[in-house]
Amino acid sequence: MFKKILIANRGEIALRILRACKELDIATVAVHSTADADAMHVRLADESVCIGPPLARESYLNIPSILAACEITGADAVHPGYGFLAENARFAEILSDHNVGFIGPKAEHIRIMGDKIEAKKTAQSLGIPVVPGSEGGIRDDEEAYRVAEGIGYPVLVKAAAGGGGRGMKVAQSKDDLSQALSTARIEAKAAFGDDAVYLEKYLSTPRHIEVQVLGDGCGNAIHLGERDCSLQRRHQKVWEEAPSPVISAAQRAEIGETCAKAMRELKYLGVGTVEFLYEDGKFYFIEMNTRIQVEHPVTEMVTGIDLINEQIRVAAGEPMTLTQQDVVIHGHAIECRVNAEHPTTFRPSPGKITHYHVPGGLGVRVDSNAYQGYVIPPTYDSLVGKLIVHGQTRDECLRRLRRALDEFVVDGIDTTLPLFRTLVRVRDIADGRYDIHWLEHFLADTANTQG
Repeated sequence: MFKKILIANRGEIALRILRACKELDIATVAVHSTADADAMHVRLADESVCIGPPLARESYLNIPSILAACEITGADAVHPGYGFLAENARFAEILSDHNVGFIGPKAEHIRIMGDKIEAKKTAQSLGIPVVPGSEGGIRDDEEAYRVAEGIGYPVLVKAAAGGGGRGMKVAQSKDDLSQALSTARIEAKAAFGDDAVYLEKYLSTPRHIEVQVLGDGCGNAIHLGERDCSLQRRHQKVWEEAPSPVISAAQRAEIGETCAKAMRELKYLGVGTVEFLYEDGKFYFIEMNTRIQVEHPVTEMVTGIDLINEQIRVAAGEPMTLTQQDVVIHGHAIECRVNAEHPTTFRPSPGKITHYHVPGGLGVRVDSNAYQGYVIPPTYDSLVGKLIVHGQTRDECLRRLRRALDEFVVDGIDTTLPLFRTLVRVRDIADGRYDIHWLEHFLADTANTQG
């Protein structure tokens, strides 16, 4: 087992990792930018090292500074959390070259799954169902027209190195496709430094379903059920739940075993999430995230399994003690991402939190690094924290969530709490009747009504 872990991240995930380390009796090192000197994980870590100014490229993305912090403190492993360097294969290789453990997958798997075209090919070869589309990157418009005619309009143009909806455009017809290709390439180049794009069949009303997997790198792997992440705004998840309201136990077992079998064949190491679009009873692979997810707590709440703990253990080379039979889904969990944003315009709202009170009680969990007097910096993402609620049934979970949201107080800045207080009382949400477009339609209808 590792003796000292450097946490190469910030915010709530850094604090979440720190807590897992403490429970495993592992010493911790917090690295931070000058903007995060007063962050909670920095206060609670055994040691802390400032690695640069506020800009991420000069601090949290600064690999030489992180390596220097490892050397100064004697950290023998790095946990990258999510975002920043979590899916940087070269970072994993550099750490290995310096005899520092990387708490994540093998670099080759990060690299494969980081390229959406290669990931799709790999998934298909492993027996995972994929969305119909191009075999690889689209070379020119004429090839795009041929592929689109073959799979049928509408089609989706996607960046090969993409994520978060950037470099993604819908073409309803041949007339739209040329413009969609051009725009997607420009966005992809600007966001990822790579303008390669590919085509997929556009699904009109899918849900976003993802399967949590865990492997030990030696051919043993299991799944921990699915999460439904269909409530999204601009391709960004805002509400996640487990299990999905529309997936049966038989479907869960089938798609879960498909993913676990694929991870066994890959000899995948660590935690990962295989993401699908789900429509008309069918799953279509879209990508795999080779890291811990923001929404991992809902899986922890329904399985009782500490994913960060397991992630650290397998990265240290310990045998995986969990079997598929150990994974039992109990009840229902929902997570709301509370962001420092205006609840209707979604304008960022950095600033000082003047009053802060989190809800409590049975089945209520808040993952946050915020506290009264804490200043949300304008430099990073706007996540204040995550409210996660568990109930024996989905109805009980929703009722508990309503109560917890009404108790949650964050003053001094705008947050998305009012949005969730509205959503949790909407009939479509209560009935589980929504897809990946539902929230944006709801927000547009609400704005028109108020206007």
